[in-house]
Amino acid sequence: MGSPEEDPPRVELPEHPSGEPDSASPSAARPRRRSFRLAAAVVTVAVAIGGIGGYAITRNLQTGPASVSTSSATAVTTPTTGTSGSSATGATKTKLTLAQIEAAVDPALVDITATLGDSATAAGTGMVISSTGEILTNNHVIAGATAITVQIGGTGAKYAADVVGYDTANDVAVLQIAHVSGLTTVATASASTVSTSDAVVAIGNALGKSGTPTAVDGVVAALEQTITASDEYGTSAETLNGLIEFTADVQPGDSGGSLVNAYGQVVGMTTAASSGIRSMSTSSTTTAYAIPIDRALAIARQIAAGSESATVHIGEHGLLGVQVDATVGVGAAVLGVQTGSAAAQVGIAAGDIITAVAGQNVDSSTALSAALASTHVGDKIAISWQDAAGAAHTASVTLTTGAA
Repeated sequence: MGSPEEDPPRVELPEHPSGEPDSASPSAARPRRRSFRLAAAVVTVAVAIGGIGGYAITRNLQTGPASVSTSSATAVTTPTTGTSGSSATGATKTKLTLAQIEAAVDPALVDITATLGDSATAAGTGMVISSTGEILTNNHVIAGATAITVQIGGTGAKYAADVVGYDTANDVAVLQIAHVSGLTTVATASASTVSTSDAVVAIGNALGKSGTPTAVDGVVAALEQTITASDEYGTSAETLNGLIEFTADVQPGDSGGSLVNAYGQVVGMTTAASSGIRSMSTSSTTTAYAIPIDRALAIARQIAAGSESATVHIGEHGLLGVQVDATVGVGAAVLGVQTGSAAAQVGIAAGDIITAVAGQNVDSSTALSAALASTHVGDKIAISWQDAAGAAHTASVTLTTGAA
């Protein structure tokens, strides 16, 4: 399948296809674009990566509708951070034109292509946060990926990227490009400097079409917002709080992209949107949401330090290798199995229903994702399933490499 872009669904997180990978407040779709998501087992066992659908706006900015509900939330404490980044505009006090903002930010953005299973791909955006190749993006952008490629500035060099770690609860992930140096990094400013009615610019890999990043101007509508982001089927819901709400024409593929102030400084990371899917020829203003950059960078530092926690996972996720149907409510119904995966090696096939993993009962694709959420590559776990003929099976599998 072709590489889908991350669309900003209706205030849902990045989109998920009907076949989700092992596996929010207003619901929002994510801007990341996906054409097909493997079940948590297949790709990474993260429902967030969804299948064909995707989280609405920022999350994935994938293709596919999403729903999102919002509400005011108490202030979220974020770490104190000053302006950072290698761009000279990080210190300027003069408001920039849209063209100047693009020139300052584009070199520090990357297009992300996530391979999902045997052939499907999904597209999103990332920001370079260290000259030696650390990339900040949304977890939903790379969830369930078996391989990840990034392209600097949308037109520059392409590199394979590894997952350093991710935080599923806050939709943050850090990737690493190996053997690079001297990369341009984004200049940032604390989200505490943002006020309602401020002019902002959202920049990302809109519609996952690659090439020079797309920039759209917008306005901050509200602060400290809480939303429930989910895929187009209303599953894989996640609650995100303390978000910056803004209006701009964000689209699938923008997930993980930058929300920039008038001085060329990144103040947030796009993660979800509330509008329905738009085609490449249709334009509309969307209500979108961004994670404050302070919080995203604090989580990125924790990941870089290798400090695992209840929400932060270090390294790649263990991969079961199944694509599941998010619309089936009894167990995790297998739609497909990745060639050579852990699931394939024990004989799991399309039409089977996974009923338990690692000692936890599985009654849905979301439950499958939850059961696999804390696993690592190489972990040996027990899995139970029922085949198409109704016979029950149990086996021990060793999880393979998956992205998140």
